[in-house]
Amino acid sequence: MQWRVRPVLPVTKLMGAVAALVLVAAFGGGDPVRWGLAIAAAAGLTGWALRDLLIPVRLTADAQGVTVVTGLARRRHLPWSKIERVRVDSTVRRGLRSELLEIDAGDALYLYSANDLGALPQDVVTQLADLRR
Repeated sequence: MQWRVRPVLPVTKLMGAVAALVLVAAFGGGDPVRWGLAIAAAAGLTGWALRDLLIPVRLTADAQGVTVVTGLARRRHLPWSKIERVRVDSTVRRGLRSELLEIDAGDALYLYSANDLGALPQDVVTQLADLRR
């Protein structure tokens, strides 16, 4: 089984990068500070979108364990015996609820949002529990 980034996310990030450049072209005039900020924002959003396009699969699981993406592009395989807990961490801040899939491997903690997984974290926890058996 595998879970991947929703396809709309990299497209939205690229649209944000273009929007930053269009806005500074329309309203920034010749101000180098505005241009610098817009170019930095566009570069950051483009890099973030490229990561999503080049490495869309964030989590895979099989009978032997799970493979997680760490850093920008590295993968780490975790056998089921090394995984201490898999749960959904739910928090409410300022009236907004956020849920993250939490994979506790003892020495490391891996967190994935619904956007990272392309599915609800609770559904992924259920599928991982079924696979682990």
